[in-house]
Amino acid sequence: MASAVKIFTGSASRYLAQQICHEYGIPLGKEILMRFADGEFQPSYEETLRGHEVYIVQSTFQPAENILELLLMIDAARRASAKQVIAVIPYFGLGRQDRKDKPRVPIGAKLMANLLTAAGVNRVITMDLHADQIQGFFDVPVDHLYASTIFVPYIKSLDLPNLVIGSPDTGGTRRAATYAKFVNGELVICYKQRLKANKVERMMLIGDVKGKNVILVDDIIDTAGSIIMAGEMVMENGANSVRAVCTHPVFSKNAVERLNDSVFSEIIVSDTIPLTIESPKITVLSTAKLFANVIERVHSHQSISTHYGFSTMT
Repeated sequence: MASAVKIFTGSASRYLAQQICHEYGIPLGKEILMRFADGEFQPSYEETLRGHEVYIVQSTFQPAENILELLLMIDAARRASAKQVIAVIPYFGLGRQDRKDKPRVPIGAKLMANLLTAAGVNRVITMDLHADQIQGFFDVPVDHLYASTIFVPYIKSLDLPNLVIGSPDTGGTRRAATYAKFVNGELVICYKQRLKANKVERMMLIGDVKGKNVILVDDIIDTAGSIIMAGEMVMENGANSVRAVCTHPVFSKNAVERLNDSVFSEIIVSDTIPLTIESPKITVLSTAKLFANVIERVHSHQSISTHYGFSTMT
């Protein structure tokens, strides 16, 4: 007898998990989160998990409680005799700590992988990791999806003439080049220098944007400083318009307000992280159908290469 799929959610991603369940065609699993007076919390499943495939949806953005809640839910599912425990992590927090970029610092992404494995996860489904090599930090299968499967069709629907795809930094050149290929656009690169995290000291443009409609592609917008500086530089160099595409809208501090006052005509993001402030400039594209389809394919042992390989996009 085949195991049944049950989908649960942590507190941070309930909005997305409900949409995933709607697309999949099953109700969201029942669980509660009990909190003690001192702030300690304990998740509890309110239905049987024995012999089932359990999918737990939880992005691990700040606060760090989101990470701990996911780990506790994985441990509880394993102890409740779930057949498989799969963590669906739309936004993998600490992904920017994928290497030692200076002495005496942790590799946070590797530590996260170790913690998830130790908790008992059997598989991880995530989207647009900050660095592809993070997949290798895990000793369990990782399905690394690309948000390009939802962004590229939207970009094409805009039908922008003289389209140019840009990267706000050299690290995103490969991503931008791939977008450019599939939307038949040109490519430009913004080269930036940092003296410390979240602060760009200098930026220059590589490529021609005069008379063009530019879309800057990035995986994360945090304080929005870099992307706004890149947008201003693009417009100063003669672009007709500039838009931004971002998978994970971290939007720290007053990022949304800064984007509202920026040169961008539109900021296109996914719903891997919930927006707490609405903005007329921000367009949110849902990832629910994509994740629901991948869950169905994983459950039925079908290929999901069309969702995490750029080369299969049309």
